[in-house]
Amino acid sequence: MKLIIESGATKSDWTLILNDGEISSFKMAGLNFSSGNDEFLSRTLEEASLQVVQSLGASAPDSIQIDEIHFYAAGLFPSEDPDSPFQRLATMLGNHFPGSAIRLESDLLAAARALFGHEPGIVCILGTGSNVCIYDGTSITSRVNSGGFILGDEGSASALGRAFISDYLKDLVPETVTRYFQEKHDMSYPEIVRNVYRGTSPSAYLGAFAKDILSFYATEHYMQNLVDENFRLFFARCLARFKAENLPVGIAGSFGYACREIIAALGEQDGFRISKFVASPSEGLIAYHK
Repeated sequence: MKLIIESGATKSDWTLILNDGEISSFKMAGLNFSSGNDEFLSRTLEEASLQVVQSLGASAPDSIQIDEIHFYAAGLFPSEDPDSPFQRLATMLGNHFPGSAIRLESDLLAAARALFGHEPGIVCILGTGSNVCIYDGTSITSRVNSGGFILGDEGSASALGRAFISDYLKDLVPETVTRYFQEKHDMSYPEIVRNVYRGTSPSAYLGAFAKDILSFYATEHYMQNLVDENFRLFFARCLARFKAENLPVGIAGSFGYACREIIAALGEQDGFRISKFVASPSEGLIAYHK
């Protein structure tokens, strides 16, 4: 039996591939190891182990045996340091699922395997965060450092939310848009500062504004420019590095998938042809591991 976990900053998809090929899936909170904490991580893994038991109709965690665990997430970099996110997660997974062979991989490899399987391509992630790499059909051979929601994540939902909130705080947003957001969200300065600088998941907080921003895309020129500039920054600062590779481009992530028509049109204008969009790597990962 295999357990496939694909985690973003906002949510994580957990899939059990049973020995007879049957599939059982559920969702949990997202686990971002560049900004998460051990207490939250441990609590989420505890809830997930109980969910696995429930999915299998077992009596207790020690009554099941998972042969392989494949965990994909952002912020996971191989390290021998026992205090690194990589080793801390490996230890916690081993405690919750003893006897399992544990494989920890990046969210980029998850997207690569889901988009292209064993074929080469340029792999992009556009979700709460963003990233881009070259995949040779087996491994990632070159990548652009994301920088996270503070230093990068161009094109992502969190980057769009960050740009909007920055404009909002400086009174650069049209009045009709401002009123809409004030009626729907707590847009007070202390609340924004608290969530961005002291919240448990600042990138998810900023990314949550993206859906409402997109709802104004067709009617507010300011919003259209904000969205378009977000994606053009991704093309120029991230994707352009691999423009000469002459490989198919694929985009994984719920935000990218929701904006696929906008991205495809802007990409054509800027010389990028995107061949494939997937909302979540999960389905492709199941096929890859199954």
